[in-house]
Amino acid sequence: MIFVTVGTHEQQFNRLIEAVDMLVEQGIINEEVIMQTGFSTYEPKHCIWKKLISYKEMIKNVENARIVITHGGPASFIMPLQMGKVPVVVPRQKQYDEHVNDHQLEFAKAVEERQGNILVVDNISGLKECVLKYDQLIKDRNIENKSNNKTFNEMLIKEICSLFNND
Repeated sequence: MIFVTVGTHEQQFNRLIEAVDMLVEQGIINEEVIMQTGFSTYEPKHCIWKKLISYKEMIKNVENARIVITHGGPASFIMPLQMGKVPVVVPRQKQYDEHVNDHQLEFAKAVEERQGNILVVDNISGLKECVLKYDQLIKDRNIENKSNNKTFNEMLIKEICSLFNND
């Protein structure tokens, strides 16, 4: 199953919804596709979809998905990462009236470059290849969920101890 989410931003993301729907229509995607379409005005013809879904349903869909395709909102692509998945991130872009600026594009590219744990599709024409080669593309991706909490706590303890030892 493929799960697509565009978040709850009030602008449409027809470009992504329509592109995935067309991949299903063309037989390029042969598995079930579930979409959360948000405020998009395009209504998918070949996929299961709802405008908005509950958080519980979102978790279930992400867990069950082989591929998660999401917009560039960090909350939407962090959840799949926390579940050990490499999300396909298609950032909303200002030029298509999908957002007020290109911060999603800039942020997603920075995460991909620094962390290597997401696949960014900045041109919708690249989505087909990304879906077709998904398993191959994620083989070398860094899917380890890194946390700096342990390092921070160790440094904090060390600093506290040094303060008490100086008295």
